[in-house]
Amino acid sequence: MTIVKCQMTTFLDVILPLAIGECYTYSVPEGTELPSPGTRVLVPLMKKEVRGVVLRVHTEPIDEAWKSKIRPISSVLNDAPPVPKEQLSLWQWMSSYYMCSLGEVMAAALPGGLDKRLADPPKRKKKIAPYTGPVEPAHTLSPAQEKSIGEIEDFWRSGKDIVLLHGVTSSGKTDIYIRLIHARLEQGRNVLYLVPEIALTTQLTSRLHTIFGDRLIVYHSRLTDAEREARYREVQGAQGRVVLGARSTVFLPIPDIGLVIVDEEHEPSYKQTEPAPRYHARSAAIMLARIHGAGVLLGTATPSIESYFLAQKGVYGLVSLTERFGGVQLPSITTIDLGRQYTRKEMYGHFSDPLVARIREVLEEKKQVILFQNRRGYAPQIQCIACGQPPRCVQCDVPMTYHKSRNELQCHYCGYHTPVPAGCPHCGGEYKAVGFGTERIEDEIQALFPEARVLRMDLDTTRNRSAYQEIINAFSRHECDILVGTQMITKGLHFDDVRLVAVLNADPLFNQPDFRAYERAYQLLEQVAGRAGRKGVQGEVWIQTFNPANDILQIVARHDYRALYEAQVAERKTFSYPPFCRLIRLQMRDHNAVRVHAYATRLQQHLARIFGNRVSGVIVPSVERVQAYVIRELTLRIESGANIAEAKRRLREAIDYVSSISTNKNVKVIVDVDPV
Repeated sequence: MTIVKCQMTTFLDVILPLAIGECYTYSVPEGTELPSPGTRVLVPLMKKEVRGVVLRVHTEPIDEAWKSKIRPISSVLNDAPPVPKEQLSLWQWMSSYYMCSLGEVMAAALPGGLDKRLADPPKRKKKIAPYTGPVEPAHTLSPAQEKSIGEIEDFWRSGKDIVLLHGVTSSGKTDIYIRLIHARLEQGRNVLYLVPEIALTTQLTSRLHTIFGDRLIVYHSRLTDAEREARYREVQGAQGRVVLGARSTVFLPIPDIGLVIVDEEHEPSYKQTEPAPRYHARSAAIMLARIHGAGVLLGTATPSIESYFLAQKGVYGLVSLTERFGGVQLPSITTIDLGRQYTRKEMYGHFSDPLVARIREVLEEKKQVILFQNRRGYAPQIQCIACGQPPRCVQCDVPMTYHKSRNELQCHYCGYHTPVPAGCPHCGGEYKAVGFGTERIEDEIQALFPEARVLRMDLDTTRNRSAYQEIINAFSRHECDILVGTQMITKGLHFDDVRLVAVLNADPLFNQPDFRAYERAYQLLEQVAGRAGRKGVQGEVWIQTFNPANDILQIVARHDYRALYEAQVAERKTFSYPPFCRLIRLQMRDHNAVRVHAYATRLQQHLARIFGNRVSGVIVPSVERVQAYVIRELTLRIESGANIAEAKRRLREAIDYVSSISTNKNVKVIVDVDPV
């Protein structure tokens, strides 16, 4: 191969993994191999050398005074895999849309293992050949599933590249995905299959391995740096492969993508909140599919209001699957009035008498039970009996959660932890636990049913890499009778023998200061209900609540997504919330409360002159201090149809102007486009 040599008039715009607004320009020394866009290079920066990615090669005239300041690159890193042009396009879109630097996108996109191994001799690239048929035949599809596949393909052929598959829980959406994947693999193209969290990959990975064997590549955040680097290199030569993973999988350099599947598309965990880029994997996957010319399938039993709105407007195709596979009925819903139960003193801890009796009957039938409580730990806080004061985090304005098994208090915002104090430092009084989490529920249910085998699945019990798999496998093999868990247990898991699912207190799901609270509550309750009765006899869902007349509980009892959608759309149109506008949240952080409030006030006044009433007043969040930073917020609404790019440009100028004032230089401003 002929190596192209360049002259000193050739320059490179290089992306560096820093939160800087622009690329740095470097020259290419004479006699150096000319790198192409996407190539990794080593460049000088201040008094050190850093690794960057070439964005652009050009020979544009540069002022002689500036040209003398441009430094040459140190070397071209040929042992590092280049970033393909499709990924560079995605990076540029992400930087522009989410108002972050290309360097921040690069830092998120490239696994750390790549940099750690650049000093090693380059390894011979493994040639990846496609495997030519399934390891095990896929399931036979029902007429309803076959019809859905035909409708999906018809939409794609008609040019509607995004299709929303709205299928009730246990309707067999995964079987539909598998059939569509086969069609793309037979064409030699690759498939990107996104799931919101690692918890979903355990059962799903096992099933897909039986169908696709070594054609399946799995990628997620719990892999080591070395494993992530290996996957990154592996997919570059992929042909006829399925790449399964969580949100960061959109950054893999997968060539020739023919299909993108976003399973459980409604899940908020697709949104990256910290650090930048604060992207939504669903939006990024749609953009990546467009870059590759691929079809997109968004699948869920509980669509996000925004996605369903676009489907109703005809922007997305809409395919509905309204029956469970095998004709199994959707679970029945029973509500228990906790106020009445407490008044009558008919409670065992946090379990009502009727629920305890039903659990006993289910266990006697040799069936399984799932208990859902969306708080981990033993109790959300402990409180002094005398003065009522709870121990609070030293860095955050929140009471610390009590973990009884470790005799420890922990802040779930920053991770700070400390042993439980012997007494209240204010008055010396004794502490009592207030409220309940999964750890307390595990203790109570074990006391009620000492003969039952109980497992708990939450963040505390799944820190080990294999813990998810071990718990799910044990429950699947009926080595456990009762599974206690947080929202981890609501997502895409399939257990044949679960007869009863109990929600121990639904009320906190509704009482959130968020316009999406009712939507999220419905989604969570409908998803957890979907774990019951997936095979054979109809399942049951018992929901304990102090407000059984709540509208959302009535909608859940009917499994009536359409009613939820119509109510939410009407409300959001009235108050100008998505999907009728775009939201941009600005969060200001500083260790000094006076300084951050002054900054927020000044920025709000400046933005109000530009955007009028589209910008909110200064918001003091419910948790005002996190990780020792005092927080203030602003929300900007940009109505649908407005020039969002121009709005972002003017917003950036306003932030830069206010930040340039000397008294404001220490305030950190975080821009979150489309917050969830």
